[in-house]
Amino acid sequence: MNSLSISKKSIIKVSAMLLAIFVLGCETKEPPVYQTSSDIVDTAVAAGDFGTLVAAVQAAGLVDTLKGEGPFTVFAPTDAAFAKLPAGTVEDLLKPENKDKLVSILTYHVVPGKVMAADVVKLSQAPTVNGQAASIKVEGGTVMVDSAKVVKTDIECSNGVIHVIDSVILPKQTPADIVDTAVAAGDFGTLVAAVQAAGLVETLKDEGPFTVFAPTDAAFAKLPAGTVEDLLKPENKDKLVSILTYHVVPGKVMAADVVNLTEANTVNGQPVAIKVENGTVMIDSAKVVKTDIECANGVIHVIDSVILP
Repeated sequence: MNSLSISKKSIIKVSAMLLAIFVLGCETKEPPVYQTSSDIVDTAVAAGDFGTLVAAVQAAGLVDTLKGEGPFTVFAPTDAAFAKLPAGTVEDLLKPENKDKLVSILTYHVVPGKVMAADVVKLSQAPTVNGQAASIKVEGGTVMVDSAKVVKTDIECSNGVIHVIDSVILPKQTPADIVDTAVAAGDFGTLVAAVQAAGLVETLKDEGPFTVFAPTDAAFAKLPAGTVEDLLKPENKDKLVSILTYHVVPGKVMAADVVNLTEANTVNGQPVAIKVENGTVMIDSAKVVKTDIECANGVIHVIDSVILP
């Protein structure tokens, strides 16, 4: 009987102690305070949906930048977004020799400053770290950044914010200057050789703008045999310069404006005659066969014959 009483007392005492501990443990406490969230890179890594983006950032040498103070706004393509690119594109971009191109693409996804979704929808474009502006529009409640749909917004980071997009956005190709455009086209080998022989390369790579009526190789081939070879000789440089500058008009004159002219003053000093015949534009006796090839420093209109001052 005594031993049973002691056991009961012990049990009651222990229970009281446990109850006290339980009550104390259940007292209201302040939730833990996190001083900072993760930076943009660590947030992307932890999310698990941005493996390709993180690999690209590493290959581009942009990790330290995007872990820097910022703030930055990143329109972040998911792995599924990168998978939409043509087969082999990502692998090519990750090669060391394509680092500059990769940097250009990635920085096109980054906007300086912290721009939350409520502010993004008020914009028509956003200037990116790339230097070009990405277009922004709202269509039926969906926010589009260029051709990409924003699928998640306002993932706040210690150095900015991430908005998730469903496609990779690509910067616009910066057009080459007049000389490089002619070289790349492949139809202006004789013209390019003539520009080099005349010492006009630097001029036509300059700021301009210029409008060039560019004869094709086939156009130069119409000249009497031996003419081109003679013009390329050093002793005929002045004559060659005169002919080439007769094909160049100061300023950027697009086709829509050309057709409204009857003549245009050339860099040569003499004007060329312009007329429209049955829908065809003629520059002196040459036919314009292609128009409005825009360049960084002007525009090229292709002609089928060499015109002579």
